Amino acid sequence: MKKFINKVDDILVESLSGFATAHADLVALNLNPNFLTRKNKARNKVAIISGGGSGHEPLHAGYIGVGMLDAACPGHVFTSPTPDQMLEAATAVHADKGILFIVKNYAGDVMNFEMAAEMLPFENATVLTSDDCAVINSTYTTGRRGVAGTVIVEKCVGSLAEAGADLTACKTLGDKVNIRTASIGVALTSCTVPAAGRPTFDLSEADLEMGVGIHGEPGRRREALREADAIVADCVEAILADFKTKNISTVQSEALLLVNGFGATPLMELYLLYNTAAQLFTQHGICITRSLVGNYTTALDMAGASITLCLLDDEIKQHWDSPVHTPALRWKM
Repeated sequence: MKKFINKVDDILVESLSGFATAHADLVALNLNPNFLTRKNKARNKVAIISGGGSGHEPLHAGYIGVGMLDAACPGHVFTSPTPDQMLEAATAVHADKGILFIVKNYAGDVMNFEMAAEMLPFENATVLTSDDCAVINSTYTTGRRGVAGTVIVEKCVGSLAEAGADLTACKTLGDKVNIRTASIGVALTSCTVPAAGRPTFDLSEADLEMGVGIHGEPGRRREALREADAIVADCVEAILADFKTKNISTVQSEALLLVNGFGATPLMELYLLYNTAAQLFTQHGICITRSLVGNYTTALDMAGASITLCLLDDEIKQHWDSPVHTPALRWKM
């Protein structure tokens, strides 16, 4: 294993410290327990908090700032944060209109966020992201996994909260964005958890893992490596089938297409995947009007990518387009 590490036990705190120093104008770091907040606390708004295991950077700390999150709780690599992290973060950012947790659908995350919510003295609600259409159930989750679509949920809900909406409205929008979003990932290599020191799973040079999870969980199937167009076609087919299962029509729909890297895939390849996906969705009557390509929900050093489609309506489009200023995502109207 070749990694830039001093001591495995120190990697999280050292990484968080570097992140907070690099973005000191936007975020503040608290240690023991670990959580990050906006540098300047927001006032009189629903506070949006997310979190999960580290190793998915820039998710979630990279999305703290105006128009997205108020706080993020990072666990150890691929490990859920603890309830005390969530409680301390919620207390730090509570701004008199309640707390909304955005939680990826993994068993540890769900359990710990639920425990924190039960102990909070503030009004709170939870949006559970479950955009991964690769699996229905797995030992890692309580159902469908929350993956790159979480970024879209955080952006849209963060925008609505910034506009002064109440807790119920923010949860309603988050749930809507989640149900209108579907993702599937493909891995060309495994990832290497620093504490383990070896790849999570073995994958030959001739194979790929279709439907892989962002922690290196097994996918739908292992198959022979093929041309990129054929791989993307299978991903598009799975996404379209998912919307059909949910009885959501995609005909003449406007959509956001996110092609996300897992950490070790060059942008050249991600844009190649985007080109094919956009063409195929267009052939199915979907109009791609919003795009995002890059590393937004990674899996350490995994070579691979995921494709996410979010079906837009006027409300979702408005909040996706609204200004955002975070370390990893920023734009103006």
